[in-house]
Amino acid sequence: MNTIILQTQVRCEFVSITEKVQQSLTVSGIKTGIGVVFCPHTTAGLTVNESWDPDVVTDTLHWLGKNIPKDEPRFRHNEGNSDSHIKTGLFGNSVQLIVENGKLVLGQWQGVFFCEFDGPRERKVFLQWISG
Repeated sequence: MNTIILQTQVRCEFVSITEKVQQSLTVSGIKTGIGVVFCPHTTAGLTVNESWDPDVVTDTLHWLGKNIPKDEPRFRHNEGNSDSHIKTGLFGNSVQLIVENGKLVLGQWQGVFFCEFDGPRERKVFLQWISG
């Protein structure tokens, strides 16, 4: 298992980790198989989405903030981050990736993103590669 350590900068942001995930794969020596990328935090998640146009991330964060606001008065969780838990539940805490010829199999515009919903914080992402 490999670990990526991130320091997020703001409360809600998407951090591209595609290159770090590929580096982990390269170090593993796996040429064909699958990988699991896992986030062990309850207020952060992972997604595969468009990485070419940064407006996709901007639009997504805007929509999340509008539709799941931090200051929703009916939230009962006393830590003040209910919105973060909900957003994480929508995105999920893992992604599975196909490996072929030692490279991640992603669509032309896709990248792997760490989704911070309760930062800034130091975060971890775990990676496990399985040869196939």
